[in-house]
Amino acid sequence: MARYVFITGGVVSSLGKGLASAALGALLQARGFSVRLRKLDPYLNVDPGTMSPFEHGEVFVTDDGAETDLDLGHYERFTGVSARNTDSVSSGRIYSNVLEKERRGEYLGKTIQVIPHVTNEIKDFLDVGDDEVDFMLCEIGGTVGDIEGLPFFEAIRQFSQDRPRGQCIFMHLTLLPYLAASGELKTKPTQHSVKELRSIGLQPDVLVCRSEHPIPEKERAKIALFCNVRPDSVIPAYDLKSIYEAPLAYHRMGLDQAVLDAFGISPAPKPDLTRWEDVMDRLNNAEGEVRVAIVGKYVQLEDAYKSIAEALTHGGMANRVRVKAEWIDAEIFETEDPAPYLENYHAILVPGGFGERGTEGKIRAAQFAREKGVPYLGICLGMQMAVIEAARNLAGVADAGSEEFDHEAGKKRFTPVVYHLKEWVQGNHRVERKLDDDKGGTMRLGAYSAVLQAGSKVAEVYGTTDIEERHRHRYEVDIKYREPLEACGLEFSGMSPDGRLPEIVEHKDHPWFIGVQFHPELKSKPFAPHPLFAGFIKAALDQSRLV
Repeated sequence: MARYVFITGGVVSSLGKGLASAALGALLQARGFSVRLRKLDPYLNVDPGTMSPFEHGEVFVTDDGAETDLDLGHYERFTGVSARNTDSVSSGRIYSNVLEKERRGEYLGKTIQVIPHVTNEIKDFLDVGDDEVDFMLCEIGGTVGDIEGLPFFEAIRQFSQDRPRGQCIFMHLTLLPYLAASGELKTKPTQHSVKELRSIGLQPDVLVCRSEHPIPEKERAKIALFCNVRPDSVIPAYDLKSIYEAPLAYHRMGLDQAVLDAFGISPAPKPDLTRWEDVMDRLNNAEGEVRVAIVGKYVQLEDAYKSIAEALTHGGMANRVRVKAEWIDAEIFETEDPAPYLENYHAILVPGGFGERGTEGKIRAAQFAREKGVPYLGICLGMQMAVIEAARNLAGVADAGSEEFDHEAGKKRFTPVVYHLKEWVQGNHRVERKLDDDKGGTMRLGAYSAVLQAGSKVAEVYGTTDIEERHRHRYEVDIKYREPLEACGLEFSGMSPDGRLPEIVEHKDHPWFIGVQFHPELKSKPFAPHPLFAGFIKAALDQSRLV
């Protein structure tokens, strides 16, 4: 039976609960324990799949096809444990399940209420996989006091009472604001946040206090006294230069020891932090720098491309260089020449996205990279734009485009080199989709296999010809254009096992130009950089030595 750590937040949002949860998971692993991390989000969307990136940041996709909160990306990057669809749940999904059961008559005519029906559904979710790991870390989204979070707080209160004594603890993350006028750290917001928690039946065992300034021992003792926790369970959390410092920083502050003490695990196994010491060594002792331009359409919010930003950092670690990634709005290139913007970069990355806005700028960025010999990595839509660019400028399909843009405009304007995928094979069954299907959860989602062409650049990068990567898209490059495009030098070097769906393209006469239909950034980790990002940054490093 797993031990449960419930992580909550107070005072303000965006304090870093996800990062603290991921770092704690990494530290427990370092002590030899197995872990799984989960996210409970109070919003009423069934999942974040239909949310705008400006609204919620990126959507993180699991191997089994769940569209989840970006915090699951942190969990995977810090622990290496692949997330599952049972590791993320929202209020919308909970209420949807309850209402579906009510319609089927599973409640036998009872009046459906938040307590016990909604809270029981949440507890059933928490119980999944209980016997698989030593620790289950469950982060509750939002901030204590939010009305939409109350069913989750009540559910974890009930859950802790249902379990044997000592099987559940509560970790609360708060903020200690600093008043410059008086030169003081103020503990009152933390006290009120804990008071709010206690009013709904939850007593924190560990307090993690975010602060921009050192927390004096006197203040830690005051917090412990007024919040009813042990002084050594008040853990300072200071701002860090890199998120990958978090495991070592939290260990120095005693977070993992405080958690093990709360469970009564003594003596605790000693941690092996070699992995994280190596990560920080590679970060802090970089031997050079490369500049990468990310030409995207959601660049105003960096969280929209969170996994890409982290995967680039991992690629830098693999090559012991610092990656300076700079964000450029693709729409700029629809009216301006990309050359002045891109000529000083060592590599260009064009990420995914939805809709026509900015796509002509992405096409021009791909053209610049192809013509100037600059390393290029196109991901999802970035691959499709590279194919359209080649079709227009090399294969003579002047009006090449995507059905996605015609569907959006409501009229036919392009020759559809990229088309709406209506059916495909997933595992042992065929999936069918219509254009007017619901938008949520209807894309080609999750892990799919691909076969790489022997001798290709990607086969060299991966070191194998059989791979599995995660997808999230509903439009595909049309295989009927393979022959004319390959005649122009754009090689279809990765295909689905049945040979119907292009997975990877590359310009064979280019130093490093690769487009992939999947999302390799989702599987990259600081201690195991994805080979495509490691290869991409190596190509950027080689380019930097030429200029």
